[in-house]
Amino acid sequence: MKVRIYIILCLAFTFMACEEESKVEAAIANIEVDFKVERFDTDFYKAKAEDLPQLKTDYPFLFSKRIPDSVWVEQLNDTLHDEILTEVNRKYANFDKTSSELKSLFQHLKYYDPVFSVPRVVTLTNYVQYRDKVVVTDTIALIALDNYLGEDHRFYRDGNIPLYLSKNFRQEQIVVDLAEAYAEKYTFQQQRKFLLDEMIYYGKLLYFKDKMIPFKSDAEKIGYTNDQLGWAEANESPMWSYFIEKELLYNTDNKLLSRFITDAPFSKFYLELDNESPGQVGQYIGWQIVRAYADATGEDLMTILQKEPEEIFTKSKFKPKK
Repeated sequence: MKVRIYIILCLAFTFMACEEESKVEAAIANIEVDFKVERFDTDFYKAKAEDLPQLKTDYPFLFSKRIPDSVWVEQLNDTLHDEILTEVNRKYANFDKTSSELKSLFQHLKYYDPVFSVPRVVTLTNYVQYRDKVVVTDTIALIALDNYLGEDHRFYRDGNIPLYLSKNFRQEQIVVDLAEAYAEKYTFQQQRKFLLDEMIYYGKLLYFKDKMIPFKSDAEKIGYTNDQLGWAEANESPMWSYFIEKELLYNTDNKLLSRFITDAPFSKFYLELDNESPGQVGQYIGWQIVRAYADATGEDLMTILQKEPEEIFTKSKFKPKK
């Protein structure tokens, strides 16, 4: 009888939570955001030398005064740049799907931060400088589209970019990367000394994505394949046991970041299972800790982003999935 009552209560709480979430999403969908995607890549692709003054007027933030016009004219005639622009314009002749996702991201940002100002959104190319795929400021969001041509594109194969990176060079990841760039602007953490600190910092960034891009899957938010996410979920408990038994949570060894936090083809437990694991499993565990803290405290997103890791860890009462 008690078990039956417990199940009924759990179902009731789940239903109420889903109903509340639906109300929030309905309110967000009604928020007005005014923006358009400005295609600098297309404008530059079509431009001649005589169009350069107008380009500089339209996009002054993309032209350094220290660079003479002759350099830009040379780039207009550069065959490699022309090839990149051709590929980008072929892939992104229609940008409607991504524009719709950007609109939803901005609506969510305005809901959680009423003073958020919708930026100018400008697409461009950057010779596949994938460390700078997106850049955001208080007024501008830049998206380098040559980093989103599809994981098997020859630019990435010929450029010897590792598959664990290029698998996310897809259109579907544009809004994910933009959400992460905004997460970094909103997230504060004084303490980033221990492995646990880094786990929770990145857990905050992922929790931010939960709120800002709920239309994306968990795999897309963290940059995993579905199989990689399945592995992390299935191995949550043994991973956590490993961190505890090896006393890694309060360890300051910088090598732990490359083993468990940063982009990598796999995580490094130094066990046979390593090759089966995805990289960034420390981020994944940190995400579950932050989620547990949010559920336990009911605090709003912006408050959570400012909390120090020890408080989040202690109050989360985190227990991994069995």
